[in-house]
Amino acid sequence: MTLALFASNPAQSRGRLHDEGRDEMRGPRDAFQRDRDRIIHSVAFRRLRGKTQVFVAPDGDHFRVRLTHSLEVAQIGRTIARALGLNEDLTEALCLAHDIGHPPFGHAGEDALQVALAGSGGFDHNAQTLRMLTRLEHRYPRFAGLNLSWETLEGLAKHNGPIDDPSWALADVDAEHELDLDSFASLEAQVATLADDIAYDNHDIDDGLRAGLFDRGTLFAIPEIAEIWERAAHRFPDAGPAQLASELIREQIGLMVNDLIAETRARVADAAVASADDVRAAGRQLAAFSPAMAEHERTLKRFLYANMYEHPKQEEVADAVRAVVEGLYAAYHADPALLPENWRNRLPDEEPHRARHIADFIAGMTDGFAIRCYREVVGPLELPEGF
Repeated sequence: MTLALFASNPAQSRGRLHDEGRDEMRGPRDAFQRDRDRIIHSVAFRRLRGKTQVFVAPDGDHFRVRLTHSLEVAQIGRTIARALGLNEDLTEALCLAHDIGHPPFGHAGEDALQVALAGSGGFDHNAQTLRMLTRLEHRYPRFAGLNLSWETLEGLAKHNGPIDDPSWALADVDAEHELDLDSFASLEAQVATLADDIAYDNHDIDDGLRAGLFDRGTLFAIPEIAEIWERAAHRFPDAGPAQLASELIREQIGLMVNDLIAETRARVADAAVASADDVRAAGRQLAAFSPAMAEHERTLKRFLYANMYEHPKQEEVADAVRAVVEGLYAAYHADPALLPENWRNRLPDEEPHRARHIADFIAGMTDGFAIRCYREVVGPLELPEGF
């Protein structure tokens, strides 16, 4: 496929922090293809199968976890990148890696680590993704991390836009491999962010209906959703509610993807960008929804917060798992001998590095491993029914 002029070109990559030379024995892959493959083969990526997306340790096998969510984001991202002439491999790498820094129990776990590290610079899952990929993965004998290309690290750092005040973890990565944090990222990174929005807005509706946190009547308070359902029911009069829900999600994703492609094409043409660096220097987001779709997307988010993320059942579980992370951090900090030997041997002597090292260990845990560790080092644990 021919890349657009404004796409990221692996032949023009700013390179890796550590020069690896050419290794033809490892296959005919370009820089971004290697990045994607390194992410897929990483331990951190595999652990996503045991980390919360919305539901903690869900009872049903059909609910999404961080791993399945990341795969769905990658599918949507590649579709958009192909239509726009962007680099699909870089887009996919960014989509697959975007949630690697999430600790166990999703945002509840992140909130607990943020509190625990309040005096040590705090905790942010986006910055932790960079830390995992540049510091904490140990797969290569010559360097720490995965030694990903500049464009992949930049996209993960700035996928939500320029950063004026980086957290300590991001500043640490930037000091070693400067990522031009004050500019926008590539179009591939911008697309990856919106693919994430499209995926979780719609798939969380699917999971929320499946879990019974809200019903169709509540959902139909969003007029656009009610219209799509009505059209689907008219086209498929013999379909059951589950099939119509799937049809709703498919059509919603299609509408959002098509809108994003059309609006991005218009913005790119208006900005007259002719290179990936022109995109970075444009001074504004070029990948975007139309104003009408952006408002609809905000409506979906408001609905999900009100009816799913802040549902009383979800809040009960969130309170319980925040206590798990808080208890683990307190136990390990008070008695580092409780840490596994390989983590104990690398424990820094001074703060804040000591606290951050302990947080690194906890952040890498899956939900199930965190629960087992709590019971081993803290004590008995009772979790809400249906956990």
